[in-house]
This record gives sequence, structure tokens and C-alpha cells, in this order.
Amino acid sequence: MTTHILRHAETHYSRQYLVNGDPTRPVPLSKDGLLSCGLVWHTLPLRQVSTWLSSEFPRARQTASRLMGVPEPGPIVDPQLNELDYGDFEGGPFLKYASWLEQHGGRRRPPGARESQREGIKRMLKGLQAAVEHPSPRVIVCHGLLVSVLHWYRERSAGDSMPLFFPEAPYAQPISFEDEDLLRCVKSLLSEIAAEPDSISEPRCDAEKTRAEPEPDVATFDRVNHPHAQRDLPDA
Repeated sequence: MTTHILRHAETHYSRQYLVNGDPTRPVPLSKDGLLSCGLVWHTLPLRQVSTWLSSEFPRARQTASRLMGVPEPGPIVDPQLNELDYGDFEGGPFLKYASWLEQHGGRRRPPGARESQREGIKRMLKGLQAAVEHPSPRVIVCHGLLVSVLHWYRERSAGDSMPLFFPEAPYAQPISFEDEDLLRCVKSLLSEIAAEPDSISEPRCDAEKTRAEPEPDVATFDRVNHPHAQRDLPDA
């Protein structure tokens, strides 16, 4: 019983490092994103898939439909798999949200948002739990944060606590779990989030000390370096 989980293909928003946590805002796949969907046929036995699931965002549903190879019926849509609600940061550069997140931590809701980063991750993990109830094999098309968290979980060292920023999740490249492993992963991550203190933001002095060191990519959204990185990113 297997679940293949992947991030949607590229959009013009993700190419520009802009956040979109509002499913009513139409952000379709880019031309390159559409073309890349064909590559997944070389990495997954898509014809054997029994259940297709996606978030309710157009880019996720469009990716799933392209992989399915037929326009109808579409994938099962589960809002639990949705992207984060970015609140007042909606449509803006990821680095603005990332700077706020570093200062306030993952348990605090951004201005205008209905959820914090940690609340969003919990919601997504519960979506994975629910997906296991559907016939296998399954393909889930979701967003970068969830896939990044799963990659981090697999690659973490013993004793590592969940960070605020995660390695980038590649577009439309699956990470696969057997049911037992997926449920164990979800249970472990939910327990870890529940055990976190109310404030998990790092002291500013610690962040300053690490500026001169190589800085990891972050994937709460897209291919963006650590918030302290000096980059000229385009606006909308």
C-alpha cells in the first residue's frame, strides 16, 4: 500500500518567489510547468494509480489532471492539503513573509492569516492521514512545504528538532511511503509539533552569528535562500 506525494509543477508565481495561499486567486502552471508533468511518467507507474488527490489550489489540481492524462474526472480535492494561508503577505515576495516568520516563530499567525506555520503543517499532515483511507496506490499533489517537511523527516539526524525553514522541495518529483511508514511519520511529526514551546523563534543574536556561513534553501514556499540572504527578487 503506497502513497506518492509530490509538489505541484512550476507556476509564474513560484518562478518569481511570490506567495499564494489563497485558492481563489488563479495561479495556473507555467509553460515549463505543463511540460514538466510529462517527465513524471518516467518516474512513477501512473497507469496503476487507484486514487488521485490534490489540494484545492488550481496549480495542484492542474498538475494532477495532467498526470492523470484525462480532463475528467479530476482528482479528489482535500482542502487539508492546501498551501499555507499567508494573510497580509498574500501575493508578495516570500522573503517578506520569511523575515516575519524568523522574528515571530512558527506558532504565531501572520497578520490577516487564519493559521500559523505550525498549524498549517498539522493540517497538511492530517490530510495525509486521511488519504490512507483511499485505495492504493495513491498520488497526492500538494505544495512545497509539506513535501519539504517529509524530506526533512527522512533525512534528519537523531535529536534534530523541526526547523522554521526547510530544504527546497523540487517540482513534481515524488517522495513515496508505504502506509505504515507514512502513518509513523505523521504521528511523529504531530507529536513533535505538539511538544514545541509556545515560542520557537531563534534569538536574533544566533541568527546574526550564522550570516557568514553557507545558508540553506528554505521551502515554506519556493526556491528562496535564507531570509538574511541579500537577493534582488522581483515583485508581482
